[in-house]
Amino acid sequence: MEYLKAFIVGGLICVIGQIILDTTKLTPGHILVIFLTSGVILGAIGIYEPLVKFGEAGATVPISGFGYALSKGAIEGAKSKGVIGAFVGGLEATAGGIAAAILFGYIMAIVSEPKSKN
Repeated sequence: MEYLKAFIVGGLICVIGQIILDTTKLTPGHILVIFLTSGVILGAIGIYEPLVKFGEAGATVPISGFGYALSKGAIEGAKSKGVIGAFVGGLEATAGGIAAAILFGYIMAIVSEPKSKN
């Protein structure tokens, strides 16, 4: 049942992104930023938490889940360490994702043969 819930939540997030992509002139980069900041905002005001509890990986794996993790880490860091903790907490909470993105990006840069567009 948890797979079905994750599929539904993750699928709905993707459907929203596809609708935005198809009906507006926004680029994928713009949509990525919208989803990231919406995850931060919804996480900060407590709306994203019930979605994470219901959909689990379906809500945490998309980029909006990364924004949620940033906001959650920043809030916890601010509570424990003050203003500096707000900055450090977000990075501590998402360090694994950031490290993985850097590592796999580096590996793909080595393996592939990038070419410039003409």
